[in-house]
Amino acid sequence: MRFWKKLAEFKLVRKAVYAIVGVVSYPGLMIVNKLKIQGTEHIADLPTRNVLFVSNHQTYFADVITFLHIFCAVKWRKKNRLGIPYYLLNPFTRVYYVAAEETMKATWISRIFTLAGALTVRRTWKKEGNETRRGLDPSDTRKIQRALGRAWVITFPQGTTKPFAPGRKGTAYIIKLMKPVVIPVVIQGFWRAFDKKGLRLKKRGVPLSVTFKAPLVIDYEADADVILTQVMDAIEQSKAHMMKGPHHWKTTQTPVS
Repeated sequence: MRFWKKLAEFKLVRKAVYAIVGVVSYPGLMIVNKLKIQGTEHIADLPTRNVLFVSNHQTYFADVITFLHIFCAVKWRKKNRLGIPYYLLNPFTRVYYVAAEETMKATWISRIFTLAGALTVRRTWKKEGNETRRGLDPSDTRKIQRALGRAWVITFPQGTTKPFAPGRKGTAYIIKLMKPVVIPVVIQGFWRAFDKKGLRLKKRGVPLSVTFKAPLVIDYEADADVILTQVMDAIEQSKAHMMKGPHHWKTTQTPVS
């Protein structure tokens, strides 16, 4: 992995990866399925460093690939749309994303996608099929800290594609440490359209949506639990949002006699 990480630091290499991945993924997002984008006005004039995007998570790669498309389009002054992807001729590459080390080592395709700016972290270990959670390793924290010091970072506080899974405190600790601009993102539809890895189309004609919200107003001195709760509510993965979903009220409503 060390070789791939060093290679990813070459700007031309990263631009080439963005262009190739962008061309391959564009039809699945915009032609086979229909992507709707909202809230790009919140990211059009952000600083070029110390910006943290926090989002819910539905696939390993399709989510991140879509974000990269949008960031490139916005830097070409497009608003809430991708349009013709000529932005791939000179993509915006000052972006990193947090990903599980095991995932990025799994295949040659995932190793190549590491070149798009993966910050690999070891958040879990598995034994006999069971996943045990733990906090971020200090070296992983430093890795994210350095990335925020020079670029944007995308992270998924739940660390899993399972909806309404609890968030992990590592995100809150990074926020307290770096005091970044925090942009919440809510995505929908990706789990229906793509397989879990996000590389294979599972269904056609699915409405996909990505909504960027206004930067959070955060008390950086607050307890990590308070910050994490604020983040999870903003990405609509808190218990309050879970109780509002149709999967909940359909089972709790009483029949009319």
